[in-house]
Amino acid sequence: METLDILKIAARALDSKKAIDLQAIKIGDLTIITDFFLLATATSSTHVRALADEVEEMLSRAGVEPNHIEGKATGWILLDYGSVVVHVFDRKSREFYQLERLWNDGESYDLSGMLADGAPSSGGDNQ
Repeated sequence: METLDILKIAARALDSKKAIDLQAIKIGDLTIITDFFLLATATSSTHVRALADEVEEMLSRAGVEPNHIEGKATGWILLDYGSVVVHVFDRKSREFYQLERLWNDGESYDLSGMLADGAPSSGGDNQ
């Protein structure tokens, strides 16, 4: 499956479960780690797990399985799909780790065209 297809499915899954501040950062030109980081904030630890589970379920239905998952019992779950790494944070963890700041040389990627209704995600800062 193509990178943008994985990104689209994951973004839609997060948006459908009311993820907050959904952002994609294109970092493929900066590192060999991945092409995109997809970041989302949840309102509670239960919401963190629900968001991660939804991404995993929707991509699995599309025939894509994660290479690795980290943090299932924490406030930050990472789902590694190779070309797309999904980070689901609780509010405190997102503020503490500030991946947007760490990867500010990356290119902000507008997700609005990928979401089911075409509107920006709730609370998102899509540039």
